[in-house]
Amino acid sequence: MTRFIFIIKPLFWLSVAVLTVASLVPVVLLPPQSLDIWDKAQHAFGFAWLAFLGLLAYPRWPNAVAASLLVYGGAIELAQAATGWRYGEWSDLAADGVGILLGALAWWLLRRIARPAA
Repeated sequence: MTRFIFIIKPLFWLSVAVLTVASLVPVVLLPPQSLDIWDKAQHAFGFAWLAFLGLLAYPRWPNAVAASLLVYGGAIELAQAATGWRYGEWSDLAADGVGILLGALAWWLLRRIARPAA
């Protein structure tokens, strides 16, 4: 997997930038949501993606990657609350945490599968 690191790190940081913009633009610029649970699924999926890519990009620091993503999720919620057109919610941060755990699990499973048997 180290041979793909040249693309994984930029893809991770691009994903962080895209998620930041998508999280802070006015809601009227986003597609309508029919169910509130879909919002939580979007949070979980987005942070699972970030955790998976982040752990692929920085495999020596799994705890730091996971903790940093959780802090990032909290910062997004605080920034949303400050915008006046978005709302920060603790339940969104909880969904971020679930996503981080799922992304970390996927990363861990990939490492187990990709590791040659001893």
